[in-house]
Amino acid sequence: MRLYVDAMNVIGSRPDGWWRDREGAMRRLVDEIRAWAQDEVTVVLDAGPDDLIGTVGQVTVVRAARRGRDAADDEIAALAQPGDHVVTSDATLAARVRANGATVEGAGTFRRRLESSR
Repeated sequence: MRLYVDAMNVIGSRPDGWWRDREGAMRRLVDEIRAWAQDEVTVVLDAGPDDLIGTVGQVTVVRAARRGRDAADDEIAALAQPGDHVVTSDATLAARVRANGATVEGAGTFRRRLESSR
């Protein structure tokens, strides 16, 4: 089982001013996930700084292959396999990955799980 995280969906689940510094919000989320992860996690970004891309420990950060609306969603839907777990609150993406046999956790629930592990 692999965990896939819809990064901007998780970032957007908490209105903490992230929109004023998108790159900073991405970095904070990736850092939190790297500190938390005990198993393999793939964080999927729509866009983002090159230095975040790659694998550190159990966490791989990828950028969607294309730009634009639903780019990260399409990437996650293509990657997620039966038995995988996807973090998103996007209903369309959730339906797509469930149809392929993955399970889904809401972004807010995941965010609270990350925060409670500190």
